[in-house]
Amino acid sequence: MANDNDPTLANDFTPPALRIAAGWAWRLLLVAALAGGIVWLIRYFSTVTIPLAVAILLTALLTPLHRWLQRRKVHRVASTLVCLLVLVLVVGGVLTLLGAQIASEAPSLSENAIAGVQQLLAWLSDGPLQVNDEMIQGWTTQLTTALQDAAGSIAGVVASAGASVGHFLAGAAIAILTTFFFLLEGERIWSFVVSLVPGPARARTRHAAGDGWISLVAYMRAQVVVCLVDATGVLIAALLLQVPLPWALFGLTFVASFVPILGAFVAGAVAVLLALVAHGWVTALIMLGAVILVMQLESHFLQPILLGKAVDIHPLGVLLGIAAGSVVAGLVGALMAIPVVAFSVAFARSLRHPEQSFGLGDDGRPPERGTTLREP
Repeated sequence: MANDNDPTLANDFTPPALRIAAGWAWRLLLVAALAGGIVWLIRYFSTVTIPLAVAILLTALLTPLHRWLQRRKVHRVASTLVCLLVLVLVVGGVLTLLGAQIASEAPSLSENAIAGVQQLLAWLSDGPLQVNDEMIQGWTTQLTTALQDAAGSIAGVVASAGASVGHFLAGAAIAILTTFFFLLEGERIWSFVVSLVPGPARARTRHAAGDGWISLVAYMRAQVVVCLVDATGVLIAALLLQVPLPWALFGLTFVASFVPILGAFVAGAVAVLLALVAHGWVTALIMLGAVILVMQLESHFLQPILLGKAVDIHPLGVLLGIAAGSVVAGLVGALMAIPVVAFSVAFARSLRHPEQSFGLGDDGRPPERGTTLREP
């Protein structure tokens, strides 16, 4: 007589579809737990992981210049220092220029903002809405009370901002030092990382990661061109319309455009707001048209020609990647999302089609296309 507790007999009555679904379920739960653990570690060690991620992007950005100097027989240490010096001079020069312009134009901008608020109040009172003076006075009183009540909170925010500046400077120092070592001994560091991979998969992993790195370098180079064109378009429109802080808008647009889609939208909104405060609705609408024109030029011309050759990512993948990155690490996650996706897509494509891989060889340079991979 068969035992009712026999597991074999129980499996006989389990539908095959349920067994397959259960197998997929526990495997997916393990993968989700692993992904959640990685995300937790990244956020817990954010003081290290964020500068490391920024250093990887800076290394990808400076790699073409570094290789150009190497081909001209410049010493490796000297070429690395030149790359970092160029980076510091560009960033420092831009920040100095922006700070000087903001300091010089802040008083007039403040006066324009006050005049704009007064015009708005006058329009609410005399315009089609016919808001009476008592309601306006009540709103003004409520706003003043809210600002007075928030004085303590504002002081706390200022104090935390001071601490954040310290963390930012420390993270910037870590990022610059890490970039220095990545440029100087990147192949040696990568060889050590690859040595941790099991032997049979080592060659394929090296070449797949090489494909990912080539895609990342191409993406960063193309993205710089796209950001520069966006910022130049906004700068020209701001200068023609005499919008205040044109060079500040240039810097903001250039930096914000590194976050695809959302960055240009935010920078454009700031430009339109400044035009509204300084010159009114007509100038703001013209500035809005200029921003839309620049964004259309980016999405329909620059993105397909430049970024389309660098990485093949669907716009939906861009949006989902930015959303996921912002959830994991906020603004830095949104900035890193598309480079991570670009690297991952090229890495996965190379693993699926190793015969088409053109990743980095043992000398750190990309071999000729069509090179047959040999396992060690």
